[in-house]
Amino acid sequence: MGRVTDAPGPSSAPAPPPAAPVQPSASAQQPATEPTPGAATARQEAVRGQVTRVGAQRPESLHWGADGAAESAPVERDDDGYVDLRSYAAIGDGRTVALVARDGRVDWMPLPDMDCEPAFAALLDARDGGYVALQPTEPFTVSRDYVEHTNVLATTFRTAGGSVRVTDSLNTGVAGRLPWSELARRVEGLEGEVRLRAEISPGTRLGTASPWVQRSEHAAVLRVDGLTMAVVTSGEVTRADHDQHVEVEYVTSPGSRHVLGLVATDREPLYIPTAEDLDAGVDRTVENWVRWTTEFFWDGPWDEAVRRSALALKLLLHSPSGAVVAAPTMSLPENPSGGKNWDYRFAWVRDMAYTLRSLFRFGLREETHGAISWLLSTIREHGPEPQIFYTLSGDLPSGEVERDVPGWRGIGPVTSGNGAADQLQLGVFGDLFTVVRLYVDHGNVLDAETGRMLASVADLACDRWQQKDSGMWELPDSQHYTSSKLGCWEALTGAVHLAEIGQVPGDPARWRAEAGRIRTWVEEHAWSEERGAYTWYPGTDRLDASVLLHALSGFDRGERMSRTIDALRAELGHGPHLYRYSGVAEEEGAFVACSFWAVAALHCVGRRAEARDLMDQLVREVPNDVGLMAEMVDPATGDFLGNLPQGLSHLALLGTAIMIADGDVDGAGG
Repeated sequence: MGRVTDAPGPSSAPAPPPAAPVQPSASAQQPATEPTPGAATARQEAVRGQVTRVGAQRPESLHWGADGAAESAPVERDDDGYVDLRSYAAIGDGRTVALVARDGRVDWMPLPDMDCEPAFAALLDARDGGYVALQPTEPFTVSRDYVEHTNVLATTFRTAGGSVRVTDSLNTGVAGRLPWSELARRVEGLEGEVRLRAEISPGTRLGTASPWVQRSEHAAVLRVDGLTMAVVTSGEVTRADHDQHVEVEYVTSPGSRHVLGLVATDREPLYIPTAEDLDAGVDRTVENWVRWTTEFFWDGPWDEAVRRSALALKLLLHSPSGAVVAAPTMSLPENPSGGKNWDYRFAWVRDMAYTLRSLFRFGLREETHGAISWLLSTIREHGPEPQIFYTLSGDLPSGEVERDVPGWRGIGPVTSGNGAADQLQLGVFGDLFTVVRLYVDHGNVLDAETGRMLASVADLACDRWQQKDSGMWELPDSQHYTSSKLGCWEALTGAVHLAEIGQVPGDPARWRAEAGRIRTWVEEHAWSEERGAYTWYPGTDRLDASVLLHALSGFDRGERMSRTIDALRAELGHGPHLYRYSGVAEEEGAFVACSFWAVAALHCVGRRAEARDLMDQLVREVPNDVGLMAEMVDPATGDFLGNLPQGLSHLALLGTAIMIADGDVDGAGG
């Protein structure tokens, strides 16, 4: 791939390598039509009948090779208008994230925040979901990369007649995020003449509203529900404002410069900047990203993967609140047959623990303090018992709502909300104390109110560990899951540590005693000499990869954990990848984070050479051409499954790289 090394200018990028030819997307040439109620269900059932298991063969043109290289995707969109998930790059502004396919179409962009009902959601509903398309009108090849040290995307299209670069940015302001949303797409002619066609077509917000274009004295305004948007252009040869969408055409020549922009507010007046302002905003946003990365310190191995994962993590930090979203998408299938489609646009306490370790290591102070302040104030408001996850605004999640839209490639259901909010998951106790312990051990102090709250939470953990729960994997079957017990052990050992250094009030004697009882319970009931492994829960010989986290937590870094790693890789492994637990390989992909946890566990038990070799392979094979990772991957094809970019996948890479680089075998981490 051709790396862009400077802020894009007329001659700033080297000539990209040749890439595979791509036909102009048919969906970019047809405006959205009114939805047909109930049609989604029929399309879902049709697809479910065609795809029966992970790894099922699809036409070669519809998925990338396992190496994720851009050159291996001869056709971007299937007949229904969907692309492989590996095709997406992500851009963001601290409030929302947009997904840009390799053919230049923005298929996902909730506005103004990540957890809003999306006005641009062709990712889940190619016909009526909405998109912002921009691509040549004749067959083209593609090469792309991020502008160095940024989340600004530069894509070069080559046609028989010439080449053009499109730079995509969700613009930020002089002092941070803008008070409105601003997508800027700079178009620069490089060689010859290229005609491009753009279409800005808002969707139905997952079947809940109908978009329309209102013509005003200043500009045509696009409206859907409470969202107000305007299209800003410069250098176009034609523009047509239709009833529900806007079409624009450009013709480029060497050195020409054009702008396609979209600005939006939600239930607020709309400020409409000039095209020149949007264009300048691209350069300002590049500068803002570069300035942020100058605060970022990393001198370890896997430099490119670590830096890209850190930038991906920054996209998932919700700047208005300080929360860390698990993923900016919803309902992307873990199982090609459907049924495992979840909304991940919430803040998991677990992800916060892993995020803080990375932020501390990289020297990023503001994000660290913002994240922990948000978390602790949210738990105080709704506690004292911590929830599994919260909304980005710090509220308790509501239930799931199923939407009547087809889903990606017709694989449903599409749901808003997440039903796991009401589950008991004991691991959250360990996650919370890991967050606080990291914060304090890096030289910070707790306020008195937080200390009292944590003492109450530790007392709860002393009792709760006796109960069955849904486990880390949020399953409907409650059991005495081994990893859940170890989460309580981690919480109580953390509480003892915080009490001993004067950060949490009270006598830690009970916490210490209960932690000892949990250790005894796990050693007596969760270890199977026959399997040579810690089992998923007592009475079963099934295995669970999440136990690897407790090599990181320090529970066991000896022979038993080493044997468990071997048992897990033998039963749950596929090449360098790991599935989550026994029996799940037939219904979903390998869980990316589990594979990196295996690397970290190998390092913890002293098998350092194996750990580095496995890390090298994962870093080489899992990310797509621009370095992003989804929740899961199909080991047979390299296809992405599940929501993306997935915070836990990138956090697992970061935490493992940090552990190996620092020689760290102390404390938990992502």
